[in-house]
Amino acid sequence: MRINYLDNAASSWPKPPEVSQAVARCIEEYGANPGRGGHVLSMRASKTVYQARVKLARLFNVKNPNDIFFTTNATMALNQAIKGFLKPGDHVITTSLEHNSVRRPLEFLKKNVGVQITYIKPEQHTFPQASIQEAIQERTKLIVVSHGSNLLGTIAPVAEIGEMARKHNIAFLVDAAQTAGILPIDVEKMNIHMLAFPGHKGLYGPQGTGGLYVHPSIDLIPLLHGGTGSHSEDIDQPATRPDRYESGTVNTPGIAGLSAGLDFILETGLERIREKEWMLTKHALQKLKEIEGITVYGPGIDTERLAVIPFTMKGIDASELAYILDREYSIAVRAGFHCTPLAHETVGTKETGAVRISFGYFNEIEDINKLLAALVEIREAFVI
Repeated sequence: MRINYLDNAASSWPKPPEVSQAVARCIEEYGANPGRGGHVLSMRASKTVYQARVKLARLFNVKNPNDIFFTTNATMALNQAIKGFLKPGDHVITTSLEHNSVRRPLEFLKKNVGVQITYIKPEQHTFPQASIQEAIQERTKLIVVSHGSNLLGTIAPVAEIGEMARKHNIAFLVDAAQTAGILPIDVEKMNIHMLAFPGHKGLYGPQGTGGLYVHPSIDLIPLLHGGTGSHSEDIDQPATRPDRYESGTVNTPGIAGLSAGLDFILETGLERIREKEWMLTKHALQKLKEIEGITVYGPGIDTERLAVIPFTMKGIDASELAYILDREYSIAVRAGFHCTPLAHETVGTKETGAVRISFGYFNEIEDINKLLAALVEIREAFVI
């Protein structure tokens, strides 16, 4: 039976066929180490990596592609940004909708170096910009915001927050794990100083890829130190970008696949991708509310949101519901706390968790209708 995949917020699947083809071609035809030699294969690998950097710069309106650094995922990018920027006694403002990839590094710094944290608590439907303004202190050095909640689908007003950060001379870090490749992101117009993104979600690249944009005015302490293929005679980490933040061999086959995913996005267009996902989301929101016993969380159908919908069903545990959908109906969803316990606390599901469905460009209305039919059957069979 065909798997009905509704877990794109965790990792997009399927990928455009060009992605796997690019990965295989890299391994089979020029699987050499980029930047570690002057021979033809190494140079071709280096060109592939740089071309991906250029495409990302085009997508995010980054002036210099070398201000984009490749990482293994968005988690590593966020750790590099947070741990490389904040110093003892600094104050940071973030929200209760953040992923653990933001919360845990911040809490680590709070415990070990004395960084102070203020958590702003958004509502399900609105984002309290005024609360961020009120939280700004003299020692506030960083604002960290998830562009889109991986639980609720809530979209943060990034441009407005970026302007606020600019006025107060505060660095602004955006977690684009759920929005890169889906929503327009312009680091210049949005006053974004650092942008963390995964390669394997909305950018349709392979797992094990991601990156971080850092404004040229910001110098982070590198998270990793080691070989960069340049300045090998120096004892210290090089200052030149991107080498300063890319110690060790990058994932060239993965980046080749990411580059193909970027081609798909740039050719298809963000507007078309967003339009398809929004159509699926509206259909699902409308139909889910017609099923007795289902409670849907996050912004309503009249508010723009991501293609991420959490819900609970009265009388059945979220994890059990997800298990039944998987084993009996071949429908892949995610249940639990989605690495964002504070967000569950915000919406009142901290004890139960929730089932999350998330759509991608390759889903169709039929996929949602199969889910809806399965939920009706399960409710009738298991809920008293």
